[in-house]
Formats: sequence, C-alpha cells, structure tokens
Amino acid sequence: MVTIPIQDMQNYLIKSISIVNEGRIFTSDLLIKNGRIEKIANNISVTFPVLEINGENLHLLPGCIDDQVHFREPGLTHKANIFTESRAAIA
Repeated sequence: MVTIPIQDMQNYLIKSISIVNEGRIFTSDLLIKNGRIEKIANNISVTFPVLEINGENLHLLPGCIDDQVHFREPGLTHKANIFTESRAAIA
C-alpha cells in the first residue's frame, strides 16, 4: 500500500489510478487542488504547478474503507476463524 500525505496544500495530479467508490472500480485521473479533490476525469491536464503521480497498478480507496483485516487464528477461534473472517472482509 502506498500512502501519499497531503502536505502544505500542494496540488497533485494522480494519473491512471484505479478508483474504488460506491461498489465499483474504474480507472481515471484525479486532481487534488489545495488539499481537496477538485476533479475526477479521464486525461486531466492543468495550467498550474502540480506534483504528478503515476497511479498505474495502484488503487485509491475512500478514507472510510478499512482495507485491513485481523484474523483470530491462532487464538479466539471460538469467536471467528479464517473462513468467517475472510467472508467478513469480502463483505
């Protein structure tokens, strides 16, 4: 996983990133201007300075999605196991 911290209100253009949102995954460009998402579209170009990031083979997840799971094996398998925790992660 790559985490890109937003610092000093810089502008970022992330090219060709796989965006996970509302139950679907799509590839697009994403522009962050002054610390906020300004635009999501194919082939974004700008006339002001940006830090351009190659997003190929990377996924952008909303902040509310926890992409991590902790299995209860070994220990606490009376609560859950690899099978049930894997199903929970998929859900």
